Amino acid sequence: MSMHTEAILRRDLAAAYRLAALFGWDDTLYTHFSVRLPGVEPRFLINPFGLMFEEIRASDLIVVDMHGRVVEGNADYNVAGFTIHSAVHMARADAHCVIHTHTLAGMAVAATDSGLAQLNQISAEFHQRVGYHTYEGIALDLGERDRLVTSLGDNIALMLRHHGLLSVGASVADAFYVMYYLNKACEIQLAASSLRGVREMPSELSAHACEQFQAAEWQRHLVWEAWLRKLERECPEYKD
Repeated sequence: MSMHTEAILRRDLAAAYRLAALFGWDDTLYTHFSVRLPGVEPRFLINPFGLMFEEIRASDLIVVDMHGRVVEGNADYNVAGFTIHSAVHMARADAHCVIHTHTLAGMAVAATDSGLAQLNQISAEFHQRVGYHTYEGIALDLGERDRLVTSLGDNIALMLRHHGLLSVGASVADAFYVMYYLNKACEIQLAASSLRGVREMPSELSAHACEQFQAAEWQRHLVWEAWLRKLERECPEYKD
């Protein structure tokens, strides 16, 4: 594996943590993002338990294998985070990055019977692309990994009932973009819940808009580069 490649992945994952802090997605020391490292032996980068998102730098990230061993770094990880992230990384070859959050809007929508509603253009991007996973308590049981993977299926996101949100992507940029707009859709739904006369879009219209979004996914890297420029202005030390 090229050290240059790992350096870029470290930079991008550290950027995701810093952006999450700027956007108010953090939950003190809890929740976690990961990115798979290239190589024969499956391993991934994840945050060291004990640092707040606003503190994380590229060099702070630790490397964990699929057996739960820290193979690089001098810190431990959140055990529930290992359960969730290792499950997805082992099952989805395309899910190089996994992002999990406990945002107010995400947890609120995850507590509803119907889940994400098709209320707006933003939610249309997730039309039939979100799975749902039944809450089993804090994810300390490795036996839950198979059920998590089944719930996720081939979707780009997972709503963890009574818990929060999860997104996956071929890169940190992709997974972060998906989480940003999934959370935005939840924020809109939460705001709309206090209004009268809210109507959902017809399924065929949501499907059409979803296809349009998928055709424009190449634009995600432009959004990511803009976010990186924001970090350069506000906290450039994240790359250290």
